[in-house]
Amino acid sequence: MKTFTGLSAFPLTPLADDKVDESAFSGLVRRLSSAGVDSITALGSTGSYMYLDRAERARVAQLAVANAAGVPVVIGVGAMRTSHVLEHIDDAAAAGADGVLLAPVGYQRLGESEVLGLYRTATEHSSLPVIVYDNPGTTHFAFSNDLYARIASLPGIASIKIPGVPDHAGRAKKHVDAIRSILPEHVGIGVSGDAFGAAGLVAGCDAWYTAVGGTIPRPMLDITRAVQAGDHHEALDISRRLEPLWSLFTEFGGSLRISAAIAEHFGLAAPGCLPLPIHGLSSKQRQVLIGVLNELGLDETAGQQFTGDNS
Repeated sequence: MKTFTGLSAFPLTPLADDKVDESAFSGLVRRLSSAGVDSITALGSTGSYMYLDRAERARVAQLAVANAAGVPVVIGVGAMRTSHVLEHIDDAAAAGADGVLLAPVGYQRLGESEVLGLYRTATEHSSLPVIVYDNPGTTHFAFSNDLYARIASLPGIASIKIPGVPDHAGRAKKHVDAIRSILPEHVGIGVSGDAFGAAGLVAGCDAWYTAVGGTIPRPMLDITRAVQAGDHHEALDISRRLEPLWSLFTEFGGSLRISAAIAEHFGLAAPGCLPLPIHGLSSKQRQVLIGVLNELGLDETAGQQFTGDNS
């Protein structure tokens, strides 16, 4: 049985005065639990894991589990050194996490044998299920399908988080099917990149690992539930209506800054919640984003059901 399916939401780790804002983070996790997401992944890229020290990350893991109200919690454990990865895995296990998310982080460019060794060591160290985090835009390491297969054969690998799918529906399905064909049956495939979520699920991915869904989960849940109900047309239609939001990701430097600005706008995090030297959106960019949110009918509750208008 695949361990992680459906919608996994990635909350921010808001900061205040250069410390983790525990109240704001706990509120974001409770918000996701109440919304009915299938899992919560703390300390992913949206959670700024690489900007936090071990004690901060351990505390965030504890808060995530404590506020998830039984929703499965995954903790990001990526680090520069393998020994530090193992420490983060131990902290996630101590917090009661249901799994870990591991990216092959490296200042020096890593080779395939080094990445395989990282996952082998991680899976031998702990029985916690491991999600493979393929995020070449951040790590500058691109997985081959052969490496997917070799890593997936290790005990404890639960899912492969792939970086989006091709735009064309046929090519997207062919891409996902090619990966599926080389994985053990129990290893799932999750799509990332919010603009690709609907297309990835329709193409056969088991999960959607969503960044902005960690702040406004309702539209992403509506897409996910539509696919699960077999209504692919509705899922793709909702995603198309969200295109004004997706387009800001590229224009404004990625989903992290967008997520932070949304959280700050709705009072879910204090202004300036990102870790320096990262700056949030400019005042002009924020006004554009607020206009898009209003255009889409998204408020701090993210709506009872996303409709794409203000009615």
